[in-house]
Amino acid sequence: MIVRPATPADLPAILAIHNHAVRHLDAIWTETEETLDERRAWLQTRLAEGFPVLVAEAGGRVIGHASYGPYRPKPGYRKTVEHSVYLAPDAQRSGAGRALMQALIADARDKGFHLIIAVIEAKNIGSIRFHEHLGFTLAGTLPQAGFKQGRWLDQVHMYLLLDAAPPPPAGY
Repeated sequence: MIVRPATPADLPAILAIHNHAVRHLDAIWTETEETLDERRAWLQTRLAEGFPVLVAEAGGRVIGHASYGPYRPKPGYRKTVEHSVYLAPDAQRSGAGRALMQALIADARDKGFHLIIAVIEAKNIGSIRFHEHLGFTLAGTLPQAGFKQGRWLDQVHMYLLLDAAPPPPAGY
């Protein structure tokens, strides 16, 4: 398995993984599947803004993808990012998620980000444990923060400090 930057040729596989999660998981809080054009725009925007989009490839097939982007749009959050990682159903527990996350964390550190946030549906114990194993800390749970398929969903926030830096100078 290799982890590498995503290319436009990877978009059909990324789209299939994304839309599977929309249909079958509570990880993406929408019931509307995306189109290839929407995923293409997402990739272009992420790359234009300097954020990574990575894929895990095994046997010539994309089995997962991961990215991070802005946590919130206000300038005070510019050192904080929120990530996502999704795997094909048959790639669970293959090591692809760990490899993708380790690459994302390294990239975020290299780019000088201070905090990376995971936002997880509260019943997804596997994802919570996965993030704990990567060193993430539980920040808290927001009850009934979202709604999908006729049910309220609780949201868990976890974080990983990427450096021990003091606050940036005034005016940064």
